[in-house]
Amino acid sequence: MSAVKRFHLLHTNDLHSRLEQTPKIHTLASHLRQEWERRSEAGFFLDIGDHMDRVRLETEGTDGKVNRAILEASGYDLITLGNNELLTFSQKHLEDNYLGAPFSVVSSNVVDAASGVRPSWIKPRQILTRHGVRFAFLGVTIPYEMVYELMGWKVQDPFQVLAREVAQLRDKADVIVILSHLGYPNDCQLAELVPGIDLIIGGHTHHLLETPERIGSTWIAGAGKFGSHLGRITIEVEEGTRQIARLEGCCYSVDETEGKNEIQQIIDSYRLMAEKNLSRSIIRLERPLPVDWKRESPFGNLLADSLRDWVGTEIALVNSGQLLNGLPAGTVSRKQLHQVCPHPINPVLLQIKGREIRRSLEESLLEKYVELQIRGFGFRGKILGSLCVSGLNISADLNAEPYQKIRSIRVGHSLLYDEKEYHIATIDMFTFGSGYLELKRGKLLKYFLPEFLRDVLAYRLQKPEAVRECEVRRWQVR
Repeated sequence: MSAVKRFHLLHTNDLHSRLEQTPKIHTLASHLRQEWERRSEAGFFLDIGDHMDRVRLETEGTDGKVNRAILEASGYDLITLGNNELLTFSQKHLEDNYLGAPFSVVSSNVVDAASGVRPSWIKPRQILTRHGVRFAFLGVTIPYEMVYELMGWKVQDPFQVLAREVAQLRDKADVIVILSHLGYPNDCQLAELVPGIDLIIGGHTHHLLETPERIGSTWIAGAGKFGSHLGRITIEVEEGTRQIARLEGCCYSVDETEGKNEIQQIIDSYRLMAEKNLSRSIIRLERPLPVDWKRESPFGNLLADSLRDWVGTEIALVNSGQLLNGLPAGTVSRKQLHQVCPHPINPVLLQIKGREIRRSLEESLLEKYVELQIRGFGFRGKILGSLCVSGLNISADLNAEPYQKIRSIRVGHSLLYDEKEYHIATIDMFTFGSGYLELKRGKLLKYFLPEFLRDVLAYRLQKPEAVRECEVRRWQVR
């Protein structure tokens, strides 16, 4: 057997702006890099998408600039784009962050929706040579067709794109690596359907593979979520044939790693910038707006009113768990709205039958729904909570049997009819099948992007009638 050359790939994915983990990742990555450099070995540092998440104050208040600074200071070589980057940041914000970056943004299936052309700051592929061995990197993001186009992107079929790209690159590269923000099931399918891929490093489904898995001749890796682990893959390539002789990997927990370094200084600096940017006053409240997750409350009503106003419908439904706290009396700023409503969740317009509305309202009176803990789908709260409504007046008997508690529902001056179809304002989380499941039965007419719930709250709060109207009761219960 001929001599081998050893290479190392460090990888993170789905950090979702858990910035407190990044100093630890930096420390561990720097230590590992020093180890291989002492042995004159080479490597790469990669991120597989969803590094940015507006749930974090520093990210929200700087439009992701803190994430860019961390990626740069940590020495990343290549990153790809997750759905969080593409759906919660405008094209202008992404260009401001990534144009001229010292790392490459590789995305093979993302192009501008209007022109079909890839922006200059995105590379469809990247071939990097280390010690005479050619590494080809491709990146793909999971398609969500309807919503991406609202943000100005077209995300092409990743299987078709990669089948074409890998076939073209196989003779031009010795090792082909896919940075895949497609999720573990798609990664497995990719390994089966697209020949010629050596390694898929994945994300999106937050899967933690303690050691890489192998399907056919393709290896699959993933490092979990929220910066809890740093992945490491070691590849040995034969000098003569330049073929992979050996591949192994692991994921290091960063829990016990020292995190006091220059990355923490970057976070602290950008936090001050974010607080300043988000400090502008929206309104001054004369009295507090409380929220109650289990029953009707003024702030919950305000959120429903905000959706109805923004989307322009006669009815709005939203779960109270979207509001993490109420608003105290006094000045309300963007920072406060971000703190009480941090989710990257968007308004939607649905066409839905009255019976689905009625069923959802019945469910919102049942403890098993109100107390339901939700994970994913953009939700950053604790429990689902009850349904807040706008445009409806509901009479209910809480002592009646489940699904028989509601006595009447009125839309304006008319009764709600089970077979009639209504246009309602609600949230994208419900259309994904999370929470009040009956609402998924509705026909999705429109997504509203890039606005989040805190944006529609800010819009509504600036209207003089907002506080007065949110205190008008919609539920009459006994």
